[in-house]
Amino acid sequence: MKHSLWIAAWAVLLCACGEKPQALVSTSRDAPAYSGTGKAYAVGGWKQGDKASWESQLKARTQQGQNDYGRMN
Repeated sequence: MKHSLWIAAWAVLLCACGEKPQALVSTSRDAPAYSGTGKAYAVGGWKQGDKASWESQLKARTQQGQNDYGRMN
């Protein structure tokens, strides 16, 4: 009984020593939203990669009632 307790304690200690370092790695998913996805399915009037047309599309959506924050009230 005592022997198995020591084995369990050593197993816990060894698991704690095996942690891998955590480093921030940038991926291609860090692109701005207005850059688009490269797919052909886009709203008319919006040009992928154009920040000004992206912002105008967002303004148009909020004016058309697609703003979820306004619906909550």
